[in-house]
Amino acid sequence: MCRFLAYLGAPISMGELLYDPSDSIIKQSYAAREIEEPLNGDGFGVGWYHHDRSPEPAVFVSVTPAWSNRNLRSLAPKVVSGCIVAHVRAASVGSVAEANCHPFEYKDRLMMQNGGVDGFDRIKRDLCNLLSDEMFLWIKGQTDSEHLFALFLDHLRKAGDKPTTDQVADAFENMIVDLKKLMAAHAITEPAYLNMVYTDGRIAVGLRYVTDGSAALTMYYSEGKKYICTDSVCHMIRGTEKKEHTAMIVSEKLTDIADDFIEVTAQHFVLVDADLNVALRAVKV
Repeated sequence: MCRFLAYLGAPISMGELLYDPSDSIIKQSYAAREIEEPLNGDGFGVGWYHHDRSPEPAVFVSVTPAWSNRNLRSLAPKVVSGCIVAHVRAASVGSVAEANCHPFEYKDRLMMQNGGVDGFDRIKRDLCNLLSDEMFLWIKGQTDSEHLFALFLDHLRKAGDKPTTDQVADAFENMIVDLKKLMAAHAITEPAYLNMVYTDGRIAVGLRYVTDGSAALTMYYSEGKKYICTDSVCHMIRGTEKKEHTAMIVSEKLTDIADDFIEVTAQHFVLVDADLNVALRAVKV
Protein backbone atom coordinates (compact mmCIF):
# COMPACT_ATOMS: atom_id res chain seq x y z
CA MET A 1 0.00 0.00 0.00
CA CYS A 2 3.09 2.29 -0.11
CA ARG A 3 4.40 4.90 2.35
CA PHE A 4 5.18 8.58 1.84
CA LEU A 5 6.36 11.77 3.49
CA ALA A 6 6.13 15.44 2.56
CA TYR A 7 8.24 18.10 4.29
CA LEU A 8 7.92 21.89 4.17
CA GLY A 9 9.93 24.28 6.29
CA ALA A 10 13.45 25.06 7.41
CA PRO A 11 15.99 23.63 4.93
CA ILE A 12 17.03 20.10 5.89
CA SER A 13 19.35 17.46 4.51
CA MET A 14 17.46 14.81 2.56
CA GLY A 15 19.78 12.26 4.12
CA GLU A 16 18.71 13.19 7.63
CA LEU A 17 15.04 13.17 6.71
CA LEU A 18 15.07 9.87 4.81
CA TYR A 19 17.57 7.80 6.79
CA ASP A 20 17.98 9.06 10.36
CA PRO A 21 14.57 8.70 12.09
CA SER A 22 14.08 5.43 14.00
CA ASP A 23 11.17 4.51 11.69
CA SER A 24 12.51 6.32 8.64
CA ILE A 25 10.91 6.14 5.21
CA ILE A 26 13.86 3.95 4.19
CA LYS A 27 13.10 1.53 7.03
CA GLN A 28 9.44 1.61 6.01
CA SER A 29 10.49 0.28 2.60
CA TYR A 30 11.26 -3.09 4.23
CA ALA A 31 9.66 -2.98 7.70
CA ALA A 32 6.65 -0.65 7.77
CA ARG A 33 4.90 -0.89 11.13
CA GLU A 34 1.47 0.63 10.59
CA ILE A 35 0.14 -1.40 7.67
CA GLU A 36 -0.57 -5.09 7.17
CA GLU A 37 2.06 -5.60 4.44
CA PRO A 38 5.41 -4.29 5.76
CA LEU A 39 7.32 -4.53 2.46
CA ASN A 40 7.42 -1.57 0.05
CA GLY A 41 10.22 -2.65 -2.26
CA ASP A 42 8.78 -2.04 -5.74
CA GLY A 43 10.66 1.17 -6.33
CA PHE A 44 10.81 4.62 -4.78
CA GLY A 45 10.88 8.29 -5.65
CA VAL A 46 12.07 11.54 -4.15
CA GLY A 47 11.39 15.13 -5.15
CA TRP A 48 12.74 18.44 -3.93
CA TYR A 49 12.69 22.14 -4.76
CA HIS A 50 15.33 24.86 -5.16
CA HIS A 51 13.25 27.91 -5.97
CA ASP A 52 16.31 30.10 -6.49
CA ARG A 53 17.11 27.91 -9.53
CA SER A 54 13.72 26.80 -10.83
CA PRO A 55 10.07 26.76 -9.78
CA GLU A 56 9.91 23.16 -10.96
CA PRO A 57 11.10 20.34 -8.71
CA ALA A 58 13.89 17.85 -9.19
CA VAL A 59 12.67 14.25 -9.21
CA PHE A 60 14.59 10.98 -8.89
CA VAL A 61 12.78 7.64 -9.22
CA SER A 62 14.01 4.07 -9.44
CA VAL A 63 12.51 0.57 -9.60
CA THR A 64 15.07 -0.74 -7.13
CA PRO A 65 14.20 -0.98 -3.43
CA ALA A 66 14.96 2.22 -1.54
CA TRP A 67 16.91 0.36 1.13
CA SER A 68 19.57 -0.85 -1.34
CA ASN A 69 19.88 2.01 -3.83
CA ARG A 70 23.47 3.26 -3.65
CA ASN A 71 22.70 6.35 -5.74
CA LEU A 72 20.04 7.51 -3.29
CA ARG A 73 22.39 6.80 -0.38
CA SER A 74 25.08 8.94 -2.02
CA LEU A 75 22.78 11.70 -3.25
CA ALA A 76 20.57 12.27 -0.21
CA PRO A 77 23.15 13.73 2.23
CA LYS A 78 24.21 16.31 -0.37
CA VAL A 79 20.70 17.63 -1.06
CA VAL A 80 19.38 20.38 1.23
CA SER A 81 15.92 21.81 0.61
CA GLY A 82 12.96 23.41 2.32
CA CYS A 83 10.53 21.12 0.50
CA ILE A 84 11.20 17.40 0.12
CA VAL A 85 8.87 14.51 -0.68
CA ALA A 86 9.58 10.78 -0.70
CA HIS A 87 7.60 7.66 -1.56
CA VAL A 88 8.29 3.92 -1.31
CA ARG A 89 6.07 1.69 -3.44
CA ALA A 90 4.25 -1.59 -2.99
CA ALA A 91 2.92 -2.26 -6.48
CA SER A 92 -0.78 -3.04 -6.82
CA VAL A 93 -2.09 -1.54 -10.06
CA GLY A 94 0.67 -1.25 -12.66
CA SER A 95 3.96 -3.01 -13.25
CA VAL A 96 7.28 -2.28 -11.54
CA ALA A 97 8.44 0.53 -13.81
CA GLU A 98 9.83 4.04 -13.41
CA ALA A 99 6.69 5.49 -15.01
CA ASN A 100 4.67 4.02 -12.14
CA CYS A 101 6.89 5.39 -9.35
CA HIS A 102 5.66 8.32 -7.28
CA PRO A 103 5.93 11.30 -6.98
CA PHE A 104 4.12 12.26 -10.16
CA GLU A 105 5.23 15.62 -11.56
CA TYR A 106 3.15 18.18 -13.44
CA LYS A 107 4.84 21.54 -14.00
CA ASP A 108 5.69 22.80 -10.48
CA ARG A 109 3.50 20.21 -8.74
CA LEU A 110 4.26 16.87 -7.12
CA MET A 111 1.70 14.28 -6.05
CA MET A 112 1.83 10.94 -4.23
CA GLN A 113 -0.65 8.32 -3.06
CA ASN A 114 -0.80 5.58 -0.45
CA GLY A 115 -3.92 3.53 -1.21
CA GLY A 116 -5.81 2.22 -4.19
CA VAL A 117 -9.06 1.70 -6.06
CA ASP A 118 -10.34 -1.89 -6.26
CA GLY A 119 -11.80 -2.61 -9.67
CA PHE A 120 -9.85 0.21 -11.28
CA ASP A 121 -9.63 -1.69 -14.57
CA ARG A 122 -13.44 -1.53 -14.79
CA ILE A 123 -13.58 2.27 -14.56
CA LYS A 124 -10.31 3.20 -16.27
CA ARG A 125 -11.81 3.74 -19.75
CA ASP A 126 -14.64 5.92 -18.46
CA LEU A 127 -12.27 7.88 -16.22
CA CYS A 128 -10.03 8.64 -19.20
CA ASN A 129 -13.07 9.91 -21.09
CA LEU A 130 -13.50 12.59 -18.40
CA LEU A 131 -10.00 13.97 -18.92
CA SER A 132 -8.91 16.90 -21.03
CA ASP A 133 -6.57 16.08 -23.90
CA GLU A 134 -3.68 17.64 -21.97
CA MET A 135 -4.15 15.52 -18.87
CA PHE A 136 -4.87 12.34 -20.84
CA LEU A 137 -1.56 12.78 -22.66
CA TRP A 138 0.22 13.64 -19.38
CA ILE A 139 -0.33 10.10 -18.07
CA LYS A 140 2.75 7.97 -18.72
CA GLY A 141 2.13 4.96 -16.47
CA GLN A 142 -0.55 2.43 -15.55
CA THR A 143 -1.41 3.23 -11.95
CA ASP A 144 -4.78 4.20 -10.56
CA SER A 145 -2.92 6.94 -8.67
CA GLU A 146 -1.66 8.74 -11.76
CA HIS A 147 -5.08 8.57 -13.44
CA LEU A 148 -6.76 10.00 -10.34
CA PHE A 149 -4.21 12.80 -10.17
CA ALA A 150 -4.88 13.62 -13.84
CA LEU A 151 -8.56 13.99 -12.97
CA PHE A 152 -7.65 16.08 -9.91
CA LEU A 153 -5.39 18.36 -11.98
CA ASP A 154 -8.16 18.98 -14.48
CA HIS A 155 -10.32 20.25 -11.62
CA LEU A 156 -7.43 22.25 -10.15
CA ARG A 157 -6.74 24.16 -13.38
CA LYS A 158 -9.70 26.43 -12.55
CA ALA A 159 -7.67 27.78 -9.61
CA GLY A 160 -4.82 29.13 -11.76
CA ASP A 161 -1.08 28.87 -11.24
CA LYS A 162 -0.94 29.58 -7.50
CA PRO A 163 -3.85 27.75 -5.86
CA THR A 164 -4.65 28.11 -2.19
CA THR A 165 -4.89 25.09 0.06
CA ASP A 166 -8.68 25.34 0.02
CA GLN A 167 -8.72 25.38 -3.77
CA VAL A 168 -6.55 22.26 -3.80
CA ALA A 169 -8.93 20.59 -1.34
CA ASP A 170 -11.89 21.60 -3.52
CA ALA A 171 -10.24 19.92 -6.52
CA PHE A 172 -9.71 16.74 -4.52
CA GLU A 173 -13.38 16.78 -3.51
CA ASN A 174 -14.46 17.14 -7.14
CA MET A 175 -12.21 14.21 -8.04
CA ILE A 176 -13.83 12.11 -5.29
CA VAL A 177 -17.30 12.95 -6.62
CA ASP A 178 -16.28 11.80 -10.10
CA LEU A 179 -14.70 8.62 -8.73
CA LYS A 180 -17.76 7.70 -6.69
CA LYS A 181 -20.00 8.16 -9.74
CA LEU A 182 -17.75 5.88 -11.79
CA MET A 183 -17.67 3.25 -9.05
CA ALA A 184 -21.46 3.32 -8.73
CA ALA A 185 -21.93 3.07 -12.51
CA HIS A 186 -19.80 -0.08 -12.56
CA ALA A 187 -21.27 -1.59 -9.37
CA ILE A 188 -17.97 -1.44 -7.49
CA THR A 189 -18.77 -1.83 -3.81
CA GLU A 190 -15.25 -2.34 -2.45
CA PRO A 191 -13.87 0.82 -0.81
CA ALA A 192 -11.30 3.05 -2.45
CA TYR A 193 -8.53 4.14 -0.08
CA LEU A 194 -7.34 7.64 -0.92
CA ASN A 195 -4.39 8.87 1.11
CA MET A 196 -2.93 11.53 -1.13
CA VAL A 197 -0.48 14.42 -0.93
CA TYR A 198 -0.03 17.45 -3.17
CA THR A 199 2.66 20.12 -3.05
CA ASP A 200 3.94 22.85 -5.34
CA GLY A 201 6.84 23.72 -3.07
CA ARG A 202 4.87 26.58 -1.43
CA ILE A 203 1.96 24.70 0.12
CA ALA A 204 1.00 21.11 0.82
CA VAL A 205 -2.33 19.32 1.14
CA GLY A 206 -2.87 15.81 2.45
CA LEU A 207 -6.08 13.81 2.03
CA ARG A 208 -7.04 10.90 4.31
CA TYR A 209 -10.20 9.34 2.93
CA VAL A 210 -11.99 6.06 2.25
CA THR A 211 -15.08 6.02 0.05
CA ASP A 212 -17.33 3.90 2.28
CA GLY A 213 -16.39 5.39 5.63
CA SER A 214 -14.60 2.25 6.87
CA ALA A 215 -11.23 2.36 8.61
CA ALA A 216 -8.87 4.64 6.69
CA LEU A 217 -5.16 4.06 6.18
CA THR A 218 -2.91 5.91 8.62
CA MET A 219 -1.78 9.50 8.12
CA TYR A 220 -0.12 11.97 10.49
CA TYR A 221 1.16 15.51 10.51
CA SER A 222 3.87 17.22 12.53
CA GLU A 223 4.64 20.89 13.04
CA GLY A 224 7.07 23.00 15.01
CA LYS A 225 10.05 25.30 14.68
CA LYS A 226 12.46 22.82 13.15
CA TYR A 227 12.92 19.07 12.67
CA ILE A 228 16.42 18.07 13.71
CA CYS A 229 18.42 14.86 13.74
CA THR A 230 21.44 14.56 16.04
CA ASP A 231 23.34 11.27 16.18
CA SER A 232 20.37 9.62 14.44
CA VAL A 233 17.93 10.87 17.10
CA CYS A 234 15.25 12.98 15.42
CA HIS A 235 12.58 15.21 16.90
CA MET A 236 10.55 18.34 16.25
CA ILE A 237 11.68 21.45 18.14
CA ARG A 238 8.73 23.45 19.39
CA GLY A 239 8.54 27.19 18.92
CA THR A 240 6.08 29.99 18.38
CA GLU A 241 8.04 32.18 15.96
CA LYS A 242 6.38 31.96 12.56
CA LYS A 243 9.48 33.23 10.76
CA GLU A 244 10.90 29.72 11.21
CA HIS A 245 8.33 26.96 11.04
CA THR A 246 8.21 23.41 9.72
CA ALA A 247 5.45 20.97 8.82
CA MET A 248 5.34 17.35 7.68
CA ILE A 249 2.68 14.98 6.37
CA VAL A 250 3.50 11.27 6.64
CA SER A 251 1.86 7.88 6.13
CA GLU A 252 3.54 6.51 9.22
CA LYS A 253 5.15 8.10 12.27
CA LEU A 254 8.90 8.52 11.85
CA THR A 255 9.60 8.12 15.57
CA ASP A 256 7.80 7.07 18.74
CA ILE A 257 8.07 10.53 20.31
CA ALA A 258 4.47 10.98 21.43
CA ASP A 259 4.01 14.69 20.67
CA ASP A 260 5.81 14.78 17.32
CA PHE A 261 3.14 13.19 15.11
CA ILE A 262 -0.59 13.88 15.32
CA GLU A 263 -3.12 11.66 13.57
CA VAL A 264 -5.04 13.29 10.72
CA THR A 265 -8.73 12.69 11.37
CA ALA A 266 -10.24 10.25 8.86
CA GLN A 267 -12.26 11.86 6.07
CA HIS A 268 -10.25 15.07 6.48
CA PHE A 269 -7.64 17.15 4.73
CA VAL A 270 -4.53 18.49 6.40
CA LEU A 271 -3.65 21.88 4.92
CA VAL A 272 -0.23 23.54 5.08
CA ASP A 273 -0.41 27.07 3.67
CA ALA A 274 2.34 29.30 2.30
CA ASP A 275 3.04 30.67 5.80
CA LEU A 276 3.31 27.06 7.07
CA ASN A 277 0.14 27.31 9.12
CA VAL A 278 -1.42 23.86 9.57
CA ALA A 279 -5.17 23.23 9.68
CA LEU A 280 -7.61 20.35 9.25
CA ARG A 281 -10.67 20.50 7.01
CA ALA A 282 -13.45 17.93 6.75
CA VAL A 283 -14.09 16.32 3.38
CA LYS A 284 -17.56 17.49 2.38
CA VAL A 285 -18.52 14.79 -0.14
